[in-house]
Amino acid sequence: MKTIYSIKYMLVAALLLGSQSCKDVLEEVPVSQVGAQYINTPAGFEAAGRAAYSTLRDFYGREIGMNLTVFGTDTYTMGADGSYKFMNQYLSQFDGRVDLMRDLWNNFYVGINTMNIVIDNSTSVTGLDPNLVKRRVAEMKFLRAHHYFVLTQTFGGVALVTKGNLLPTKEFKRATVKEVYAQIVGDLEAAIPDLGTPTSDYGRATKGAAEHLLARVYLTKATSDAAAADDYAKAATLATNVIKNYSYALLPDFASVFAQGGGEINSEVIFATQYTSDALTNIGAAGGSPIQGNGNPNQVQGNQTHLYFGMEYDTQAGMQRDVLNGRPFKRYMPTKYMLETVFAINNRVNDSRYKKTFKDTWLSNRPGTYTNMFDDSKTRLTFASGDTTIFIPGFEMSKAERARRPYQVLVPSNYRPNLFPTLQKFLDPLRPDRTYEAGSRDFIMFRLAETYLILGEAQFRLGKLTEAADAINMVRRRAAWPGRAAQMEVTPAQINIDFILDERDRELAGEMFRWFDLKRTGKLIERVKAHNPDGGPNIKDFHVLRPIPQDQIDRTTNGATAFPQNPGY
Repeated sequence: MKTIYSIKYMLVAALLLGSQSCKDVLEEVPVSQVGAQYINTPAGFEAAGRAAYSTLRDFYGREIGMNLTVFGTDTYTMGADGSYKFMNQYLSQFDGRVDLMRDLWNNFYVGINTMNIVIDNSTSVTGLDPNLVKRRVAEMKFLRAHHYFVLTQTFGGVALVTKGNLLPTKEFKRATVKEVYAQIVGDLEAAIPDLGTPTSDYGRATKGAAEHLLARVYLTKATSDAAAADDYAKAATLATNVIKNYSYALLPDFASVFAQGGGEINSEVIFATQYTSDALTNIGAAGGSPIQGNGNPNQVQGNQTHLYFGMEYDTQAGMQRDVLNGRPFKRYMPTKYMLETVFAINNRVNDSRYKKTFKDTWLSNRPGTYTNMFDDSKTRLTFASGDTTIFIPGFEMSKAERARRPYQVLVPSNYRPNLFPTLQKFLDPLRPDRTYEAGSRDFIMFRLAETYLILGEAQFRLGKLTEAADAINMVRRRAAWPGRAAQMEVTPAQINIDFILDERDRELAGEMFRWFDLKRTGKLIERVKAHNPDGGPNIKDFHVLRPIPQDQIDRTTNGATAFPQNPGY
């Protein structure tokens, strides 16, 4: 059984000053009338640490994180539904008043404040093995580095707070990007010696997870205002450590990485945000003014990624909504570039990832005879239960070819914002009913395939093209259809940054990397203009940063003078 590191309300002020209860999957510990001294007890210290982990759920598996990383890129644009299309379109409504920006900022600073308080109080806690305390402090530094890494990639320089706040304050300033990266690197370097190697205590940060994160940090730092000459070399060294020094291994089959059940625990997973089917422990963190140490509980629950990538299958002939095929919110539609270039048709004979990434077949769960079709090659179809009703071949077929099929065929020329290939890696058929939004699958944050891709990119940047091809080919051979591994290998001469970007999306589509990847490589503006028909006309150079939440500016002494908004917003 996986262990979920959470408490019912993660807000640190509630943990320390309020009257709430702590719960993980295995044990419930009532906490009432908690005083400031509670953090110095074994139970309080451990509860606070679990609270910090829970703030990962405010980004991974949630609409906040998906909109900020999938939308407005070269590979995904907007589907038919959703309230935040302006984020994909880069319209003027995307400003500091957007609630998703406020919530990301506030919830991550709740987590940072919790981490700071655990670290601050580590020298005072009694009744715990000192080595365990050191490990918990290392875990908090890992998580703090992670949160600041997401924040600085998103906003640029942010408020750098490294001491816990038990009382509200209005004195803040924006640190420089260089200062934030120094804190991130320092936290991870300090954490690595004291973290454990992978253990049965699943879900806690490990040496491998910290080295993977630090490798990604150096890869990103290398093109930031904090760049140093040895960033790529350090990224390559750390990625190599993760590959060689631990028990991680690529699974033989790409699709099996996302097989649901058992907490998605497998040899390829380095670190994941944990979810569970228990509604009491499946919540995210709190809103409010977390830098100041206060806020309100947010009860939105579960991993919600299963909702966002699905097409409108449930109103088509022979179909109705069911648990297996998911509740389709139709938020994210793959671009033509994603489907025809990243997953080029002529490569699919060798590469299994198109077939295993996108769902292509639906079976009837509403038998009957139908005359309302999106496929204009037929006017009437009759389905028995279990018959194929919809097939997406992924390439054009003539009307005559489609007419010979006893089901509807959705071809690229008929893709539209409600009908498009469905990303299937996040589907959650273990939900209790067809309307249930709170998915229980873990969200995989770090996996070994990405480690190889980090290594390949770092080696490419160092001019070591043979080593870059070797690392990338590890991922490509795994993705090959049986007997096609040799055809999947690329040569050193084929390696360039555009190839690496497309390879990352073939492997990592939808896994909350794309916007950061495009920004990091300096390709965001170019590629959105070229390949995102909804965002391209409006994206400007300043969109490489997101707007600072207006709430934070307003609650800072001297407002925008002390805490200025990013240019362009």
